[in-house]
Amino acid sequence: MALFRFPSSFDPTNALVSLQRELDRVFENPLGFDFGLSGKGVYPPVNVFSNKGGYFVKMEVPGLALDQLTIEAHGRTLTIRGKRDVSAPQGGSFHRRERSRGEFSRSVQLPTDLDLARAEASYKQGMLTVHIPKREEAKPRQITIKAA
Repeated sequence: MALFRFPSSFDPTNALVSLQRELDRVFENPLGFDFGLSGKGVYPPVNVFSNKGGYFVKMEVPGLALDQLTIEAHGRTLTIRGKRDVSAPQGGSFHRRERSRGEFSRSVQLPTDLDLARAEASYKQGMLTVHIPKREEAKPRQITIKAA
């Protein structure tokens, strides 16, 4: 029987754990980009896009009642807060729980050419949509040309 001696600095278990962590990191973020606070796993997911009329903020918040959501505008910041409470059915317990619970808050910085006073929000099939129109003075205008 052969005995192998490893130096004290080499621990095969730690090496395997280190390798597993590195592989997890690579598969989570294959391009190496740091997405910051809005990266993968941030709840709830938010999309912000614009068109000629203004900006739209779409947020996935399934299973929430309207009284569990609040939308607040302060300066150029739009903040959406809510609370999701997921409890086990009466007399039962969870076998698996993947839906997060608790309070959340997401803030979005918006351009200065938007009119937050005219913002409108709608909630349909678990999707919250906030439309913030552009200010009238920020919209493009047609200028007529007069003959001199």
